[in-house]
Amino acid sequence: MPHTIDTAGNGPDTVTEEGWVELGSSVELRELLGEPWPVVIEKVHDRLTDKDRDIVARSPFCLLATSDARGNCDVSPRGDAPGFTYVIDSGTIALPDRPGNRRGDSFHNILDNPHAGLLYLIPGSKEVLRVNGRARILTDAPFFDAMKLDDQRPALALVLEIDEIYLHCPQSLRRSGVWNPASWQTG
Repeated sequence: MPHTIDTAGNGPDTVTEEGWVELGSSVELRELLGEPWPVVIEKVHDRLTDKDRDIVARSPFCLLATSDARGNCDVSPRGDAPGFTYVIDSGTIALPDRPGNRRGDSFHNILDNPHAGLLYLIPGSKEVLRVNGRARILTDAPFFDAMKLDDQRPALALVLEIDEIYLHCPQSLRRSGVWNPASWQTG
Protein backbone atom coordinates (compact mmCIF):
# COMPACT_ATOMS: atom_id res chain seq x y z
CA MET A 1 0.00 0.00 0.00
CA PRO A 2 1.40 3.48 -0.82
CA HIS A 3 2.60 5.60 2.06
CA THR A 4 1.41 9.23 1.83
CA ILE A 5 3.58 12.05 3.13
CA ASP A 6 3.31 15.83 2.91
CA THR A 7 6.82 17.12 2.42
CA ALA A 8 6.15 20.84 2.05
CA GLY A 9 2.77 21.38 3.62
CA ASN A 10 1.23 22.00 0.18
CA GLY A 11 -0.30 18.63 -0.58
CA PRO A 12 0.38 14.91 -0.45
CA ASP A 13 3.16 13.17 -2.29
CA THR A 14 2.87 9.42 -2.66
CA VAL A 15 5.87 7.25 -1.94
CA THR A 16 5.73 3.49 -2.24
CA GLU A 17 8.10 1.71 0.12
CA GLU A 18 8.84 -1.92 -0.61
CA GLY A 19 7.88 -4.17 2.27
CA TRP A 20 6.01 -1.55 4.32
CA VAL A 21 2.81 -2.82 5.91
CA GLU A 22 0.70 0.01 7.23
CA LEU A 23 -1.78 -0.34 10.08
CA GLY A 24 -5.26 0.23 8.74
CA SER A 25 -7.68 0.66 11.63
CA SER A 26 -8.27 1.11 15.34
CA VAL A 27 -9.63 -2.42 15.46
CA GLU A 28 -6.39 -3.79 14.02
CA LEU A 29 -4.40 -1.69 16.49
CA ARG A 30 -6.39 -3.04 19.46
CA GLU A 31 -5.86 -6.60 18.18
CA LEU A 32 -2.10 -6.02 18.12
CA LEU A 33 -1.84 -4.21 21.46
CA GLY A 34 -4.50 -6.07 23.42
CA GLU A 35 -6.76 -4.42 25.97
CA PRO A 36 -5.18 -2.01 28.45
CA TRP A 37 -5.04 -3.13 32.07
CA PRO A 38 -7.90 -1.61 34.14
CA VAL A 39 -5.37 0.18 36.39
CA VAL A 40 -4.11 2.07 33.31
CA ILE A 41 -7.59 3.38 32.55
CA GLU A 42 -8.49 4.01 36.19
CA LYS A 43 -5.44 6.22 36.85
CA VAL A 44 -6.76 8.98 34.56
CA HIS A 45 -8.36 11.86 36.45
CA ASP A 46 -9.32 15.47 35.79
CA ARG A 47 -8.10 17.23 38.94
CA LEU A 48 -4.62 17.61 40.38
CA THR A 49 -3.91 15.22 43.23
CA ASP A 50 -1.30 15.86 45.91
CA LYS A 51 1.09 13.57 43.97
CA ASP A 52 0.49 15.53 40.74
CA ARG A 53 1.09 18.83 42.54
CA ASP A 54 4.35 17.45 43.96
CA ILE A 55 5.61 16.49 40.50
CA VAL A 56 4.65 19.86 39.01
CA ALA A 57 6.37 21.63 41.93
CA ARG A 58 9.61 19.62 41.47
CA SER A 59 9.69 19.75 37.67
CA PRO A 60 12.00 22.27 35.96
CA PHE A 61 10.94 21.14 32.49
CA CYS A 62 7.94 20.15 30.41
CA LEU A 63 7.08 19.64 26.78
CA LEU A 64 4.07 21.49 25.34
CA ALA A 65 2.25 19.81 22.44
CA THR A 66 -0.17 21.80 20.28
CA SER A 67 -1.58 21.65 16.77
CA ASP A 68 -3.09 24.21 14.46
CA ALA A 69 -6.58 24.06 12.93
CA ARG A 70 -5.31 21.77 10.14
CA GLY A 71 -3.65 19.35 12.55
CA ASN A 72 -0.05 20.43 11.97
CA CYS A 73 1.72 19.61 15.24
CA ASP A 74 4.32 21.36 17.33
CA VAL A 75 6.12 20.29 20.50
CA SER A 76 8.01 22.98 22.37
CA PRO A 77 10.17 22.76 25.47
CA ARG A 78 9.25 24.88 28.48
CA GLY A 79 11.42 25.24 31.53
CA ASP A 80 12.56 27.31 34.45
CA ALA A 81 13.39 26.70 38.09
CA PRO A 82 11.39 23.85 39.66
CA GLY A 83 7.90 25.06 40.41
CA PHE A 84 7.70 27.40 37.40
CA THR A 85 4.19 26.11 36.68
CA TYR A 86 1.65 28.05 38.70
CA VAL A 87 -1.26 26.02 40.08
CA ILE A 88 -4.37 28.19 39.91
CA ASP A 89 -6.66 25.49 41.32
CA SER A 90 -7.03 21.72 41.14
CA GLY A 91 -8.26 21.92 37.55
CA THR A 92 -6.20 24.78 36.13
CA ILE A 93 -2.48 25.51 35.74
CA ALA A 94 -0.49 28.33 34.15
CA LEU A 95 2.91 28.44 32.47
CA PRO A 96 4.70 31.78 32.24
CA ASP A 97 6.17 32.61 28.86
CA ARG A 98 9.88 33.34 29.07
CA PRO A 99 11.93 35.04 26.34
CA GLY A 100 12.98 32.63 23.63
CA ASN A 101 13.14 32.49 19.86
CA ARG A 102 10.00 34.64 19.43
CA ARG A 103 8.41 32.26 16.91
CA GLY A 104 5.37 31.70 19.12
CA ASP A 105 4.38 28.49 17.30
CA SER A 106 2.53 27.09 20.31
CA PHE A 107 0.66 30.33 20.87
CA HIS A 108 -0.35 30.60 17.21
CA ASN A 109 -1.61 27.03 17.36
CA ILE A 110 -3.60 27.65 20.54
CA LEU A 111 -5.32 30.61 18.89
CA ASP A 112 -6.50 28.17 16.17
CA ASN A 113 -7.02 25.06 18.31
CA PRO A 114 -7.12 25.21 22.12
CA HIS A 115 -6.34 21.52 22.72
CA ALA A 116 -2.89 21.09 24.25
CA GLY A 117 -0.84 18.52 26.11
CA LEU A 118 1.97 18.81 28.63
CA LEU A 119 4.53 16.21 29.62
CA TYR A 120 6.39 17.00 32.87
CA LEU A 121 9.81 15.50 33.54
CA ILE A 122 12.10 15.67 36.55
CA PRO A 123 15.76 14.96 35.75
CA GLY A 124 16.85 11.68 37.32
CA SER A 125 13.28 10.67 38.19
CA LYS A 126 11.21 7.95 36.55
CA GLU A 127 8.06 10.02 37.05
CA VAL A 128 6.41 11.41 33.93
CA LEU A 129 3.22 13.42 34.35
CA ARG A 130 0.92 13.82 31.37
CA VAL A 131 -1.64 16.66 31.36
CA ASN A 132 -4.12 17.27 28.55
CA GLY A 133 -6.63 20.07 28.32
CA ARG A 134 -7.80 23.27 26.72
CA ALA A 135 -5.46 26.23 26.64
CA ARG A 136 -5.89 29.98 26.64
CA ILE A 137 -3.32 32.74 26.39
CA LEU A 138 -3.48 35.56 28.93
CA THR A 139 -1.68 38.91 28.76
CA ASP A 140 -2.37 39.68 32.41
CA ALA A 141 -3.92 38.22 35.54
CA PRO A 142 -3.41 38.71 39.29
CA PHE A 143 -1.24 35.57 39.50
CA PHE A 144 1.35 37.02 37.06
CA ASP A 145 3.10 38.54 40.09
CA ALA A 146 3.68 35.02 41.45
CA MET A 147 5.39 34.06 38.17
CA LYS A 148 7.98 36.86 38.17
CA LEU A 149 11.55 36.05 37.20
CA ASP A 150 14.25 38.56 38.22
CA ASP A 151 11.44 40.91 39.22
CA GLN A 152 9.96 40.77 35.69
CA ARG A 153 6.34 39.73 35.15
CA PRO A 154 5.78 37.51 32.11
CA ALA A 155 4.21 39.22 29.09
CA LEU A 156 2.12 36.11 28.40
CA ALA A 157 0.96 33.01 30.21
CA LEU A 158 -0.55 29.82 28.90
CA VAL A 159 -3.47 28.71 31.07
CA LEU A 160 -4.51 25.07 30.76
CA GLU A 161 -7.89 23.85 31.96
CA ILE A 162 -7.26 20.18 32.69
CA ASP A 163 -9.32 17.53 30.91
CA GLU A 164 -7.17 14.58 31.95
CA ILE A 165 -4.05 14.00 33.96
CA TYR A 166 -2.10 10.87 34.88
CA LEU A 167 1.29 9.39 35.60
CA HIS A 168 2.69 8.09 32.36
CA CYS A 169 4.46 4.76 32.01
CA PRO A 170 8.20 5.31 32.70
CA GLN A 171 9.43 2.47 30.45
CA SER A 172 10.73 4.77 27.70
CA LEU A 173 12.93 6.58 30.24
CA ARG A 174 14.35 3.28 31.47
CA ARG A 175 14.95 1.87 27.98
CA SER A 176 16.54 5.05 26.65
CA GLY A 177 18.84 5.60 29.62
CA VAL A 178 18.03 9.30 29.29
CA TRP A 179 19.10 10.01 32.88
CA ASN A 180 22.23 7.82 32.66
CA PRO A 181 25.26 10.03 31.78
CA ALA A 182 27.07 7.00 30.34
CA SER A 183 24.43 6.84 27.58
CA TRP A 184 24.83 10.48 26.54
CA GLN A 185 26.51 11.22 23.25
CA THR A 186 28.10 14.64 23.06
CA GLY A 187 29.61 16.65 20.24
